[in-house]
Amino acid sequence: MADFTHLNLRGDVRDMAAESGMEGVEGRFATGALGLRDSAVSYQRMQPGVRQPFGHRHTSQEEVYVVVEGGGRAKLGDEVVELRTWDALRVPGPTWRCFEAGPDGLAYIAVGAPPMDDPHAGSEMQIGWWGD
Repeated sequence: MADFTHLNLRGDVRDMAAESGMEGVEGRFATGALGLRDSAVSYQRMQPGVRQPFGHRHTSQEEVYVVVEGGGRAKLGDEVVELRTWDALRVPGPTWRCFEAGPDGLAYIAVGAPPMDDPHAGSEMQIGWWGD
Protein backbone atom coordinates (compact mmCIF):
# COMPACT_ATOMS: atom_id res chain seq x y z
CA MET A 1 0.00 0.00 0.00
CA ALA A 2 1.25 3.49 -0.89
CA ASP A 3 2.31 5.94 1.83
CA PHE A 4 0.10 8.99 1.27
CA THR A 5 -2.36 11.32 2.97
CA HIS A 6 -5.58 12.55 1.38
CA LEU A 7 -7.74 15.33 2.80
CA ASN A 8 -9.87 18.28 1.73
CA LEU A 9 -8.23 21.59 2.61
CA ARG A 10 -11.56 23.33 3.24
CA GLY A 11 -13.56 20.50 4.77
CA ASP A 12 -11.01 18.55 6.80
CA VAL A 13 -8.69 21.26 8.17
CA ARG A 14 -9.61 23.63 11.03
CA ASP A 15 -10.08 27.32 10.21
CA MET A 16 -7.49 28.91 12.49
CA ALA A 17 -8.45 32.46 11.43
CA ALA A 18 -12.06 31.98 12.56
CA GLU A 19 -10.87 30.38 15.81
CA SER A 20 -8.69 33.46 16.38
CA GLY A 21 -11.64 35.80 15.84
CA MET A 22 -10.57 37.22 12.47
CA GLU A 23 -13.57 38.38 10.46
CA GLY A 24 -13.65 37.92 6.69
CA VAL A 25 -10.53 35.72 6.73
CA GLU A 26 -10.20 31.94 6.47
CA GLY A 27 -6.88 30.21 7.25
CA ARG A 28 -6.47 26.44 7.10
CA PHE A 29 -2.94 25.19 7.85
CA ALA A 30 -2.65 21.57 6.73
CA THR A 31 1.02 20.75 7.34
CA GLY A 32 0.37 18.59 10.41
CA ALA A 33 -2.83 17.04 9.10
CA LEU A 34 -1.02 15.95 5.93
CA GLY A 35 2.02 14.69 7.84
CA LEU A 36 4.37 16.84 5.75
CA ARG A 37 8.06 16.51 6.58
CA ASP A 38 9.83 18.67 3.96
CA SER A 39 7.30 21.41 3.22
CA ALA A 40 4.22 23.22 4.54
CA VAL A 41 0.86 24.05 2.93
CA SER A 42 -2.16 26.17 3.77
CA TYR A 43 -5.40 27.40 2.20
CA GLN A 44 -6.30 31.02 2.86
CA ARG A 45 -9.31 33.03 1.77
CA MET A 46 -10.46 36.61 2.28
CA GLN A 47 -13.85 38.12 1.58
CA PRO A 48 -14.07 41.02 -0.92
CA GLY A 49 -12.16 44.10 0.18
CA VAL A 50 -10.66 42.45 3.29
CA ARG A 51 -7.00 42.97 4.09
CA GLN A 52 -5.10 40.63 6.40
CA PRO A 53 -4.82 42.37 9.77
CA PHE A 54 -1.07 41.69 9.99
CA GLY A 55 2.06 41.40 7.90
CA HIS A 56 4.50 38.56 8.43
CA ARG A 57 7.90 37.24 7.45
CA HIS A 58 9.99 34.15 8.14
CA THR A 59 13.59 33.58 9.10
CA SER A 60 14.17 30.93 6.45
CA GLN A 61 10.91 29.59 4.99
CA GLU A 62 10.45 30.54 1.33
CA GLU A 63 6.79 30.54 0.26
CA VAL A 64 4.92 30.29 -3.02
CA TYR A 65 1.35 31.58 -3.15
CA VAL A 66 -0.97 30.37 -5.93
CA VAL A 67 -4.19 32.33 -6.40
CA VAL A 68 -7.01 29.84 -6.97
CA GLU A 69 -9.99 32.21 -6.84
CA GLY A 70 -10.57 35.93 -7.29
CA GLY A 71 -7.74 38.41 -7.06
CA GLY A 72 -6.34 41.29 -5.10
CA ARG A 73 -3.00 42.69 -4.06
CA ALA A 74 0.06 41.68 -2.08
CA LYS A 75 2.37 44.13 -0.36
CA LEU A 76 5.92 42.78 -0.41
CA GLY A 77 8.33 45.02 1.44
CA ASP A 78 7.68 48.44 -0.10
CA GLU A 79 6.12 47.11 -3.34
CA VAL A 80 2.49 46.30 -4.11
CA VAL A 81 1.76 43.55 -6.66
CA GLU A 82 -1.61 42.98 -8.34
CA LEU A 83 -2.79 39.36 -8.25
CA ARG A 84 -5.32 37.45 -10.35
CA THR A 85 -6.52 33.86 -10.56
CA TRP A 86 -3.71 31.35 -11.26
CA ASP A 87 -0.91 33.81 -10.55
CA ALA A 88 1.99 32.29 -8.63
CA LEU A 89 4.04 34.51 -6.34
CA ARG A 90 7.35 33.42 -4.75
CA VAL A 91 8.39 35.30 -1.61
CA PRO A 92 11.74 34.79 0.17
CA GLY A 93 11.46 34.16 3.91
CA PRO A 94 12.77 37.52 5.22
CA THR A 95 10.47 39.64 3.01
CA TRP A 96 7.52 41.24 4.82
CA ARG A 97 4.22 40.35 3.15
CA CYS A 98 0.48 40.99 3.51
CA PHE A 99 -2.53 40.29 1.26
CA GLU A 100 -5.68 42.22 0.39
CA ALA A 101 -8.71 40.83 -1.48
CA GLY A 102 -10.18 42.57 -4.50
CA PRO A 103 -13.91 42.94 -5.30
CA ASP A 104 -14.29 39.18 -5.97
CA GLY A 105 -12.44 38.07 -2.84
CA LEU A 106 -9.10 36.28 -2.80
CA ALA A 107 -8.28 32.62 -2.19
CA TYR A 108 -4.81 31.11 -2.44
CA ILE A 109 -2.76 28.07 -1.59
CA ALA A 110 0.53 28.78 0.20
CA VAL A 111 3.37 26.26 -0.01
CA GLY A 112 6.51 26.77 2.04
CA ALA A 113 9.84 25.05 2.56
CA PRO A 114 11.54 24.15 4.74
CA PRO A 115 8.66 23.49 7.16
CA MET A 116 8.55 24.93 10.64
CA ASP A 117 7.67 22.59 13.51
CA ASP A 118 5.80 25.42 15.18
CA PRO A 119 3.99 27.69 12.66
CA HIS A 120 5.14 30.72 14.66
CA ALA A 121 8.75 29.65 15.26
CA GLY A 122 11.12 31.52 13.01
CA SER A 123 8.42 33.95 11.92
CA GLU A 124 7.47 37.46 12.90
CA MET A 125 4.05 39.11 12.71
CA GLN A 126 3.15 42.77 12.96
CA ILE A 127 -0.46 43.91 13.37
CA GLY A 128 -1.36 46.69 10.93
CA TRP A 129 1.90 46.34 9.00
CA TRP A 130 0.24 47.42 5.71
CA GLY A 131 -0.97 50.82 6.79
CA ASP A 132 -2.27 53.35 4.29
